[in-house]
Amino acid sequence: MQVCGVCAEQVPKYRCPTCRVRYCSLLCYKKHKDGCVPELPAPPSAPLSWTQNSGDWAVEDFLDEDSESDRVPLQRLKQLGESEELKALLRNPHLRRLLLTVDRAESKADIMKTAMQEPLFVEFADQCLKIVEPLENEDTMD
Repeated sequence: MQVCGVCAEQVPKYRCPTCRVRYCSLLCYKKHKDGCVPELPAPPSAPLSWTQNSGDWAVEDFLDEDSESDRVPLQRLKQLGESEELKALLRNPHLRRLLLTVDRAESKADIMKTAMQEPLFVEFADQCLKIVEPLENEDTMD
């Protein structure tokens, strides 16, 4: 269960439209808005982690009933977080800015078309797909 990204006490009901952090009340929003960062931040010096930001999203935030068949098993998602290849790619500030741009875009389809023109983004996407949807004969080809 998620907790408010501001007070870390209540279940969040709302999401900041600027930075997407989750918050539970008007009071928490007022506390949050002064420090809200709408533009792309400089990449942090430490590697990103799923739990670093208290406003993390959940898979359920993006799925509707029609999307259930596209759900990735939890074990495969964990493998993404454990992949040294992905960690190495995510150290690149340019890739991190691209990912933030995609995440914050209103039209995901349009921004994905643009992002897929970037070789670094394609490399990242390919690496993710190798983990999430490995080819059945991939092990036998090596």
